[in-house]
Amino acid sequence: MIKRVIRSLLHLHLLLHLLLILILIPILPSCRGGGGLPDTTGEPADFPVEKKVTVDPEKTFQTIDGFAASDCWTGNIVGRDWDDVSKESIARLLFSREIRDGNPQGIGLSMWRFNLGAGTAGQGDDSGIEDESRRAESFLKADGSYDWTKHRGQQYFIEKARDYGCESFVMFSNSPPVQYTCNGKGFSSRGAGSNLKEEHYDDFARYMATVAEYFLKNKNIRFTHISPVNEPQYNWDGGQEGSGWQNGEIKKIVVELDRALSEKSLDTKILITESGDWEYLFSTKNDAGRSNQIENFFSPESENYLGDLPHVPRLIAGHSYWTDANLNAMRQTRTLLREKAGLYGLKIYQTEWSLLGDHFDDSDYPGHDGATEMDIALHMNKVIHQDLVTAGVSSWSFWTAMDASRWGHKNRFLLVRLLPAGGEYAALSGGGTLRPAKTLWALGNYSLFVKPGYTRVDLQVDNPSDLFFGSAWTSPLNDKLVVIYANMSARTVRVDMGATIPPETCKTVKRYTTSASKDLTEEIPEAGHYLVESGSITTFVFSN
Repeated sequence: MIKRVIRSLLHLHLLLHLLLILILIPILPSCRGGGGLPDTTGEPADFPVEKKVTVDPEKTFQTIDGFAASDCWTGNIVGRDWDDVSKESIARLLFSREIRDGNPQGIGLSMWRFNLGAGTAGQGDDSGIEDESRRAESFLKADGSYDWTKHRGQQYFIEKARDYGCESFVMFSNSPPVQYTCNGKGFSSRGAGSNLKEEHYDDFARYMATVAEYFLKNKNIRFTHISPVNEPQYNWDGGQEGSGWQNGEIKKIVVELDRALSEKSLDTKILITESGDWEYLFSTKNDAGRSNQIENFFSPESENYLGDLPHVPRLIAGHSYWTDANLNAMRQTRTLLREKAGLYGLKIYQTEWSLLGDHFDDSDYPGHDGATEMDIALHMNKVIHQDLVTAGVSSWSFWTAMDASRWGHKNRFLLVRLLPAGGEYAALSGGGTLRPAKTLWALGNYSLFVKPGYTRVDLQVDNPSDLFFGSAWTSPLNDKLVVIYANMSARTVRVDMGATIPPETCKTVKRYTTSASKDLTEEIPEAGHYLVESGSITTFVFSN
């Protein structure tokens, strides 16, 4: 119904809009250079800026597969050692889709990332990884048998994700099991090359497939994807589990994993290649043997071509780190990514982002020391928006779902803040309390409402601004339209969507706002003209 009404009124809207422009030209205020928002000097601070928005449902883009976070690194500790009430509270915040009395109980993640560890936790201090929380367990025992009681805390959260209705599960590996590595460690001493022994490529592949088979048969959890390699462009010579990989080595493990999945009759897909940043996917950067990965793996002329394997979809994955210093950098990088992926007909997944580095020169972000939790959430939202709208990603993942906030990190690396019982720097194994962060609710503006199968449609803002932007999404049955705005200006914006979303065509319209004072708060907006608060991320859900 929404789509038919939008089509029928679009031409009328254009005529009325032209007439309005002619009427208002003599009295419109001047615009700030490059900003696009009217100069409202002298007006009351609460006087809203007017913006007209047009949605065209006939112009469609990517379909969403899911929004995600990972259980690294602390999910195993919390799920194993914390009390049931606290664990359930965290699971509800991450996975619940219930809205109770206008208050969302969680953000409804539709995808969950499970870290298949290398076994450094079992090595203890001999692992060479100083921070206990960065060590991970392994199902694989020294004699080659399996201990399915390992990853017990992570198993708690993935089972909770299943029970809450999460649709997709990704198993990812930072390092092969220590039994298979060249140095017997979960981190590498081999620089740019893989830490996996030549004779264990098939063993590592069978191990991953066996874990997927176990979860399917015993937990009713189907891993939709396995990611065997994570950020192969880095050497990972300490601090946490990891390994460098050359493109040719990635091909070798993917071929073995494809064979192992086929032998077990699993329909799990292989997710490649989780590059360290977007540029490694489409350009030759630093190390030619570890970059230009779209062409390497999907050009039939490449010696590393993987496009004809049954478990390798037309899909490429990478991380959104390091390419968000300013808006121009975000757009340029993601435009090149979209264009290169488009040449090979590939979907794109963004599988990791958190607020790393101190390289920001964007005036909208005050720097880590001066940033509030909401400043961090707003910057995250800019990255999400550019990944979705400019790059056209079909899935977007935050890095760590839960962690302690230490060394002034605030909510840069977490969605749920953990407060250890013994103090901020105490071991998490002693239990503690939790607090949802602004990053959680900001991600929820997307994950709770843009569900798998929703398709992005065209949204245009008249007199566009870098401080006010949005995206629009339709449900598979076209009975819902979700519009998400970010207002990073100092003024409330009143959005006029009356020409494309007349109030009489929708049975319900609800607004959900995340701001310094609101946590995805539900409200019934004024009909026809919809307010978007200053410094907020605001989602409107139109239902017929």
